[in-house]
Amino acid sequence: MKYLPYLVAALATSSTVSLVINTQPAQAQVAYGSYVGIGPTIGLTDGIQVGGVLAFRYKLLESPISFRAQALVGQNTAVVPTVSYDLPLNWQTDAYLGAGLVLTGGNSASPVGDKISFALQPGIDYVVPNSNTVLFGNAVIAFDAYRDGGGAAVAVQGGVGLRF
Repeated sequence: MKYLPYLVAALATSSTVSLVINTQPAQAQVAYGSYVGIGPTIGLTDGIQVGGVLAFRYKLLESPISFRAQALVGQNTAVVPTVSYDLPLNWQTDAYLGAGLVLTGGNSASPVGDKISFALQPGIDYVVPNSNTVLFGNAVIAFDAYRDGGGAAVAVQGGVGLRF
């Protein structure tokens, strides 16, 4: 029993040294969670076209990759599926760049053109702390987006989502 204080001190010192040696610096991770959201969209190219957006993000765990899809509803509807690379800015915020397609049909232009085209989608997601709420904003830049004359189309959208 007379050695008990020495044994306790040795174990405490050993545990402290182990914690110090094994400690790694904290790094921001890609904001966790998939979500579905709604908000407004504004087509900026073929006149100003105001509509709505239904947004979806499926986050791959442990990877900075997400699958995204947006339905842009204006005079016509476009669906924009993309794959994005997500870059964490802090614990709640991701900036991302997605690449994909604009899928549209019909005779009138959607907020991002009137034909199938390649698209880039830069954006940002912000997770409201201590909640399942996500605020999002992005642009869709569609290349060769119009049947008559080609040209690019740009739409910006933002909204609020619910993480799942």
